[in-house]
Amino acid sequence: MDTNGGLYYKIALSMIPKIGPVMARRLVKHVGSVEGVFRENKNRLRKIPSMGDYLVSALSDKQVFKKVEKELAFIERYNIQVLFYMDAGYPGRLCNCDDAPVILYVRGELDTEGKKVLSIVGTRRATDRGMALCNRLVDDLADSNPGLVIVSGLAYGVDICAHRAALKNGLKTIAVLGHGLDTIYPSIHRKIAAEITRQGALVSEFSSQTSFVRGNFVSRNRIIAGLADATVVVESGEKGGALITADIANSYNREVFAFPGRVEDKCSRGCNHLIKTNKASLIEGASDLQYVLGWEMKRIKQKAVQREMFSDLGDDARQLLDFIKEHGVLSIDELGSLSQRPVSNISPLLLDLEMKGLVRCLPGSRYKILAE
Repeated sequence: MDTNGGLYYKIALSMIPKIGPVMARRLVKHVGSVEGVFRENKNRLRKIPSMGDYLVSALSDKQVFKKVEKELAFIERYNIQVLFYMDAGYPGRLCNCDDAPVILYVRGELDTEGKKVLSIVGTRRATDRGMALCNRLVDDLADSNPGLVIVSGLAYGVDICAHRAALKNGLKTIAVLGHGLDTIYPSIHRKIAAEITRQGALVSEFSSQTSFVRGNFVSRNRIIAGLADATVVVESGEKGGALITADIANSYNREVFAFPGRVEDKCSRGCNHLIKTNKASLIEGASDLQYVLGWEMKRIKQKAVQREMFSDLGDDARQLLDFIKEHGVLSIDELGSLSQRPVSNISPLLLDLEMKGLVRCLPGSRYKILAE
């Protein structure tokens, strides 16, 4: 039955209903081996704390063994790597977490040892500002940390933005899924998922054919937090998976960072709360994060304002830039008056100019030319 170096029993142990990662480790430690858990005398098993008759009986459930056979066929067909928590290739940071998964299924290359690893999470309904902050953070970190690995959850909003930014900058990225590797959710991210397998890895603790349930996506957040040195929350409402990930990261004694937002912004309420309650350090950009983590702070390249950058600007953005040049410093309301456009219309243009390094936002939402 066991023809794959103990893999059969490793997968079986992860599939036993009601036996979670903590209990699974306890069983292996008590018995001495994974295979031994399934061969141990039932009376001895009952003496293990929290092991009742139901769990003892579950270890001989034939339905579980049928699922294992199907899973072995699946991983062989699709070249899936399986990492058990006692294997040498299992990520060290994650292994140090008491509730880390017993099994990880990997498509691609999960290589985090000896590297800087950062998790980036946030709301699925990210604003233009949130996406710009995420892109700028990854761009700047890539300049000074070319070996950085970015971890996220392949969801809409901040997650997919982080993955795309990593791929664009040539960084490896890891997508942690809340379902098996036989599917991709959301399906619109299939193309990105394929790119990630070539420049990182798709990772899941769930076997193929696992049902989509809310609890799985909550559970995968601990992997996102556990794989990384630190977690950054870009945007988050008052509730959501990003806040759960931040709480888990704190419980693992990992650093948590958050971008602050205006008090009236719903997508920043979660970040502001993390900062206010000392659950996250406030950051404005990559240099803040590197300082706290003690990462080597090579100078982040200042994107010089060249003529060609101006050629990329639309007429509306160019007009705003001309107004600021002419007056030196202008508030967003003054710019709205001069351009005869509502503030909501020019705000994204100003953010784009700021991200390009053309203007700087001063206190009071006033803008000045950053460089000539």
